[in-house]
Amino acid sequence: MTRPQPTARSLETVEPIGKRVLLRKDDDKKQTKSGIHLPDKIEIPTITGRIVAVSAQVDRDADYPIKKYDRVLFNPKNAIPVDLEGDNRLYVIPVEDVVAVFRRQSEGANG
Repeated sequence: MTRPQPTARSLETVEPIGKRVLLRKDDDKKQTKSGIHLPDKIEIPTITGRIVAVSAQVDRDADYPIKKYDRVLFNPKNAIPVDLEGDNRLYVIPVEDVVAVFRRQSEGANG
């Protein structure tokens, strides 16, 4: 008796729809800026993350200059967790909940 050959496994992805983005939330901090280590049960919650995917609607909208890999500050109130990873740091959020995008300026830029 022959066994069926395993087929190539397909990778499951998440594509946000409508005016939404998918982001990976940054790790919560376990140390204060002054260097004090916090006990395991106490963490400083972060509301920053990195954009993983942008919906087609947001990508076409010039009012939202958000691109994949941008680091953003977001309001977590309407964040919907995506249970694809063990650490569960992926969230789909409305683009309106992205309140800031971190940008680097080159040292020689005048503005």
